[in-house]
Amino acid sequence: MHFDFDSAEGFATGAIGEPGERTFYLQVRAEGRTISIKCEKQQVAEMANHLRGMLEDLPDPGPASRGSAVLRGPVEQDFVLGTIGLGMDRATSRMVVQLEEAVMVDLDDIDLDEIGTDDLDAVEALLEEQEEKASVVRVVLDPAQARAFCEVADAVVGAGRPVCRWCGGPVEASGHACPNMN
Repeated sequence: MHFDFDSAEGFATGAIGEPGERTFYLQVRAEGRTISIKCEKQQVAEMANHLRGMLEDLPDPGPASRGSAVLRGPVEQDFVLGTIGLGMDRATSRMVVQLEEAVMVDLDDIDLDEIGTDDLDAVEALLEEQEEKASVVRVVLDPAQARAFCEVADAVVGAGRPVCRWCGGPVEASGHACPNMN
């Protein structure tokens, strides 16, 4: 699936489940479609950080409407996020977000006896074949949408388990055996 949206009704993030067992999603709502992409908490946090940095170079878009940045259910995973691309269209002061599916190569599909363990060409060919089949979603956001996404992302990421101030690991409700407090 390849989608290219020049505008979106919604660019959202959220998590489903209890802290410590949450599944994170990005969601693009555009042209009557909803695409939900499973991702990692750190991907959401880093995307928000980078978008926030891009917003610093633009005029203040005013208050953000968080409604377009919140997941809408039911959430049905379309693919798992791999590579994220972020860019700026300076002419329109809009951000371009490209979300690419994680490419998985099953080494069981490669007969190493046939190709030899040093033949990387066969592995590269299989990887290229999988990349051609991978889903890609490209969406253009206005500054208000990007700001709303950042605000919601901060809230979603911050709603998880507290982080240990010494090791950065998650602190469970039952406690935390910090490796740095030996």
